[in-house]
Amino acid sequence: MSNKNNDFKPYIAADRIVPEFTVTSIIIGIILAVVFGAANAYLGLRVGMTISASIPAAVLSMGIIRIILRRDSILENNMVQTIGSAGESVAAGAIFTLPALFIWAKEGTISAPSILTLFLVALVGGILGVVFMVPLRQALIVEEHGTLPFPEGTACAEVLLAGEEGGSKAGIVFAGLGISALYKLITDGFKVFPSEIGYDISSYKGSSVGIQVLPALAGVGYICGTKISSYLFAGGALSWFVIMPLIALFGANATIFPGTNPISTLSPSDLWETYVKYIGAGAVATGGIISLIKSMPLIVKTFKKAMQSMGKGSAKTSSLRTEKDIPMPVLIITMIVVAIAIWLLPAFPINLLGACIVVIFGFFFATVSSRMVGLIGSSNNPVSGMAIATIIITTILLKSTGTTGVTGMTGAIAIGGIICVIAAIAGDCSQDLKTGFIVGATPKKQQIGEIIGVVVSAASIGFVLYLLNSAWEFGGKEIPAPQATMMKMLVEGIMNAQLPWALILIGVFIAIVIEILKIPVMPFAVGMYLPFSLSAGIMAGGVVRWFVDRRKGVSDEERKKSTDRGTLYTSGLIAGEGLMGIILAALAAFKVDIDFSKYFSIGKIGGLIVFALLLASLAYVCVGKKQKSTEK
Repeated sequence: MSNKNNDFKPYIAADRIVPEFTVTSIIIGIILAVVFGAANAYLGLRVGMTISASIPAAVLSMGIIRIILRRDSILENNMVQTIGSAGESVAAGAIFTLPALFIWAKEGTISAPSILTLFLVALVGGILGVVFMVPLRQALIVEEHGTLPFPEGTACAEVLLAGEEGGSKAGIVFAGLGISALYKLITDGFKVFPSEIGYDISSYKGSSVGIQVLPALAGVGYICGTKISSYLFAGGALSWFVIMPLIALFGANATIFPGTNPISTLSPSDLWETYVKYIGAGAVATGGIISLIKSMPLIVKTFKKAMQSMGKGSAKTSSLRTEKDIPMPVLIITMIVVAIAIWLLPAFPINLLGACIVVIFGFFFATVSSRMVGLIGSSNNPVSGMAIATIIITTILLKSTGTTGVTGMTGAIAIGGIICVIAAIAGDCSQDLKTGFIVGATPKKQQIGEIIGVVVSAASIGFVLYLLNSAWEFGGKEIPAPQATMMKMLVEGIMNAQLPWALILIGVFIAIVIEILKIPVMPFAVGMYLPFSLSAGIMAGGVVRWFVDRRKGVSDEERKKSTDRGTLYTSGLIAGEGLMGIILAALAAFKVDIDFSKYFSIGKIGGLIVFALLLASLAYVCVGKKQKSTEK
């Protein structure tokens, strides 16, 4: 593999110096980091998922730098998306945990968290996320190039390259972007048809079939490929067509913790929310542990090389611009300073040993997250699943050391928030570094840019959370904050000795069985944890990829061109939905109502037809007669 990677040539050669870390790229990146952070905080609190901001940031960067400012540097564009995407990741990590503090404040349990506390949690987690990812870059980005697809990172590079090369490639990307943006506006803006289509199977109680008919999911499925998509789909099928019907069959009229209503009265979505998410969380956590064990030789090798370069001095350090990282001594000092800050600052009620444990767990989940986004992409990175595992372990440790009550609960959420942000930022950073690896960016400058994005986003996220809570209150209908509500319940359950360990252990042993069967655990476990409709949407894109890859009567060269055209188009699909999703979030934040469903709707069947047409357009772009236009 190493020879193959040594032969890889980035778009901008290592010996070329072009504008990259400029005042323009920093300022635009900071603005986008704040905007994406705010928009994704709203989206995540409302629907429980965030949208990867790397590609939308790259598209906006090209529009601003190339078209408006008349500047021409792909590395400047890449720096903008690196800084800008940090806002989404900080928001993702924060919203999955910190709103629990606001809910407790509403209940009168604690006082509302201060802006400073929210800033410190996000800042500490974000900096550690970058610090932990830097030593992993050689192992995950370089050594496994061609093995880990990094869907958003690769797609983002395609967007940047298409903008650089222009011609037909840019046309394919922006055609996908325009179609996807219009599609998203019609379904989730005008609500002409629902973006999620589902049907509860009454004759098979507890099961439900459904699909999210969204362009980005189809795009991720295509980029990930058929195998990864099918593993996700299989995990979802196990949850929704095996486990949930079994719960409905044997549970009958019983009321089983953590549920508060008889099982017979629960819909399939309620069964998933009440029981299966715990099983999925156990499987994801176990998959993470297995992933870490498998990665350990590679991780040890990476650290060994880094420490050797420290001991032998700069003479042994690569002089190539594209191989320079933040120096290891700086990383170690930063890690120590942050650990001491976690120990001493009152926002984190733990001792020095606890701070060290946070750092250790943070590295673990940073590693898991980085590998996971390499498989399934940042948009589907189950950060909340990792947070669930963290919350469970942290709360148990706090309780066992005598830190209980309000102090223990708030401490657990604060620590969970740190780990959550670490996982989200590490995943985002790895995608950004993958993009940089392909286009020929300087890793050290990207890593500094990521830290800048973290600091700015952490400074703004507290104000965003306060704004949203004052407008609608977390836990309500408008912004239910599903993950944070679950974290709150977990902490209370452990402190009161009422955690559904049986459900978590079921997930643990399912993951072990899957590993014994030599099926990749992580994508399967993620499929168990996520809604089936999401896995089905990804699988739809995977089916198109299967069709493109299995065509007969075409040369390997033409098959590769077909696949590449599809990657360009799906990159546009992901970017278009991301951009329009942010616009819709802004409209919703300002309470602008564009819902046309009361006047006109094509319903679920119409939605399926439109999604089928979208998939057909993807297939046509791949296999249509476009050889002449793409050979340029």
